[in-house]
Amino acid sequence: MNQAYRTFVLWLIWASAAITIYLGLYLDTEILTFLSEDKSKITWIITALFLIGVVSSFSLTVSITKESIEALVQDQLAQEKGLSGVQATSRKKKAVNRFYDSLRVTSASNETPNVEALISTELSTYLRMSHGIEILGNLLITLGLIGTVMGLTLTLTGLTTSLDALGHDQDLLLQGLRRAMGGMGTAFYTTLLGAVLGGVLLRIFALITENGISSLNEILIKTCLVHCAPDFKQSVEKDIRFLNVEIEALGEKVTTLKGAFADSRQSVLEFRDAIKELHQLSGDDEGVYTLRETLRMQKYYRALLRQELQLMNTLNRSWWGRFKEYLASRR
Repeated sequence: MNQAYRTFVLWLIWASAAITIYLGLYLDTEILTFLSEDKSKITWIITALFLIGVVSSFSLTVSITKESIEALVQDQLAQEKGLSGVQATSRKKKAVNRFYDSLRVTSASNETPNVEALISTELSTYLRMSHGIEILGNLLITLGLIGTVMGLTLTLTGLTTSLDALGHDQDLLLQGLRRAMGGMGTAFYTTLLGAVLGGVLLRIFALITENGISSLNEILIKTCLVHCAPDFKQSVEKDIRFLNVEIEALGEKVTTLKGAFADSRQSVLEFRDAIKELHQLSGDDEGVYTLRETLRMQKYYRALLRQELQLMNTLNRSWWGRFKEYLASRR
């Protein structure tokens, strides 16, 4: 099971290294001060894209770790019961479970499955995400180069302004020099951030996730070639293993049904005892009625109550209504 957590542990180690590197940049170059004063905002874009890449890499690492754990559990089931005994351990099926479902369908149709093609199909989403993180690292490098060009452009503009103001406008000269120094800072910091964050940190994150996907691929292939190979061929052994799995599943259902019948029987016995206690109630001395007499008395009381309500309705009607009924009866 330690193999399943290897990708996650490597990610945490490299994340710690990335934090250390970034803190080193801050202490040595005061990069956060420049970020707050950067007018081109390219360094902000590089930092934001880097954070997006880190979050995506962490999400992908967690998914790969869960898939690896599921793959190792399925490997144990396949070792004991073969391909027919491999079942999902949770309601939400993962890529590993979908792979084994496809494998069972292909095997049931008497076809030899292409294991590597099925694995590539199910893990293609993770591969695209890992490749996307790598492309994001390349994008940061490109943005760093763009920032370098913009910084050099600002530097040349500032120097041109300073040369024009040389000798007659001291304030304009200082303003041009400040613009030139700011341009040099933009060129330097964007190149540094693009190269470090994109060219080093994000690429290593992408490499870690790619290795995790490759490790998951190896687990699935090993399980198929070692423990599921007999299920790919039509043989007596395959039929026997499939029959054993079905018999075991049927036994579990029979056991569950037997327990349900036992519970139902107990409920019926308790109901019968309760009815018997009601029938045993006697009214010889204390005036307590039996169940049948109680029901008869309730029916009698309901009839009396209905007649009383009819009488009250008749009495509560107005004299004009009663007079009209009298006239109608006389006709």
